[in-house]
Amino acid sequence: MSMNWHNFFFAAFDPAATISIDKLPGAFWIQALSVRIFGAHTWALALPQVIEGVLSVLVLHRAVRRCAGPVAGIIAAGVLGFSPATVTLNRGNVADSLLVLLLVLAADSLVSSLRTGRFLSLVVAGVWVGLAFQAKMLEAWLVLPALAFAYLIAADARLSTRITRVAGMLAIAVLMSLSWIAVVSMVPHEDRPYADGSANDSLASQVFDYNGFGRVGRPDPNQVLGRTLGISFLAGPAPPASGTRLLEGAPGRDTGWLLPASLIVIPVLLWSRRRDLRTDPLRSSVVLWGCWLLIFAIVFSISPINWYYLGALSPPIAALLGIAAGQAWVNRTARFVQAIVVGIVGVSVAYVVWLLPSSGTGVAGWIEGVTLALGFLSVAAISVFAMTGGTSVGFAGAFGTIAAILAVPVIASISVVINNLGAFDTPFQPAALTAFNRSFFGAPLQPIASLHEIERVRDGAPDLLATQTSVIAAPFIFATGQEVLPIGGYDGSTPEPTLAMLRTAIADGAFHLVLTASHSDDARALFIQRHCLAVHPTNSPPLVSLRVSYCLPADAK
Repeated sequence: MSMNWHNFFFAAFDPAATISIDKLPGAFWIQALSVRIFGAHTWALALPQVIEGVLSVLVLHRAVRRCAGPVAGIIAAGVLGFSPATVTLNRGNVADSLLVLLLVLAADSLVSSLRTGRFLSLVVAGVWVGLAFQAKMLEAWLVLPALAFAYLIAADARLSTRITRVAGMLAIAVLMSLSWIAVVSMVPHEDRPYADGSANDSLASQVFDYNGFGRVGRPDPNQVLGRTLGISFLAGPAPPASGTRLLEGAPGRDTGWLLPASLIVIPVLLWSRRRDLRTDPLRSSVVLWGCWLLIFAIVFSISPINWYYLGALSPPIAALLGIAAGQAWVNRTARFVQAIVVGIVGVSVAYVVWLLPSSGTGVAGWIEGVTLALGFLSVAAISVFAMTGGTSVGFAGAFGTIAAILAVPVIASISVVINNLGAFDTPFQPAALTAFNRSFFGAPLQPIASLHEIERVRDGAPDLLATQTSVIAAPFIFATGQEVLPIGGYDGSTPEPTLAMLRTAIADGAFHLVLTASHSDDARALFIQRHCLAVHPTNSPPLVSLRVSYCLPADAK
């Protein structure tokens, strides 16, 4: 995408633009621009995500401060910044970093519309959601009900006006979301890359089937990729839908640390503001962030997802805890508030101790003891404050509560950095999974032969080689900038190129070397393995068993 503007606009995966990436290009446009400016470096790919993560924290601070005050804004920003899901997400190059930023911007625009009454701010919220759709497709639309519900409840306007304005916001979001798909779909198929993930070169199919509803009840692309390449870590079944799915295992270690506390404060905050005006800004903020959290949590609990999707839960969790902390401090002398805070500390500490694994990447035996000690000190300080009312004891209770609740998430985030984990990892994960991710996602595949040897046997062919799946092609393209024909797209199942097209390319001498999965049942891979010369490599890549074939034009017959 960084090599020319045609490839950039059409989201081409390979230099010759035979096939697209299997996502919409919004987030990758920013990465491609970074590479175009700074060159093809790992840090140039990561830089946009770092900036997006920092901006998300700043925008969340502004959105929460507007409705709940500066203390709430600062705490919300801190919780988001130290969230393990945020840290891991912004250490990779996946699209979710931009998604989170754009959705937080949409929430901030809605807050602005509620405060000022300006319809333009509501329109801007729809624009942000439409841009988020370009980054992460249908997931972006999950925030629309939260935006609409908060506006319908709290906007200072007649009900008919509120309904009309929400309809306008939704229309803007949908139009902005579908704009790129509509434009590209009007371009003749031969003038653009094939839409990866679709069976008929359809971007609508790529978005709404391959990356959307089609995943329900079917293997996701990573599972298909695992089966194509014979990688058991990827090919295994997805965790089943469950009401406790986000609180256990990897999801719990990623975002679950603070999920119980954030769920508890939603009804408490709403109950505490029950007598306020319909337009109360704090209550509308709780409705906004609470609906966001509940909608995403429900969808993530029943849908097949990658764990880095859970980064979208971090902003509402952070916002709700920031608002709750600010209100708890304002009402710190109330016995009811003190009891609720003690209860939240107890639940959070108990959950953390239960969730901590006995072994894993970065796990230390002292974490559990520190958490219990902080929880005990927090409860003790609150109890003393309840009896004496001393200001210094109140501050000690407040800081102790924050420390007890945030200690393990902060430790987990530090562990992520120290152990060099990324977007595909979760804190304290099993060592075997860490090793797999580092080999498969964290570093390029080891070449079957050196690039010098590949060039030597290339024998003047236009393309460097061909590979089964884009995943095998990627490190060669990244290293050389030359065309490597990806057979079958990301997961190997996309019908591009067809067998007839592949035979034509072989007959024309477009490439000679071909890398296919050793035990593939794909018709294209089987043709190559049956008709081309098998080459015995001197070494083999980690995790993947590949067959190296050498094809001549005569082999296409």
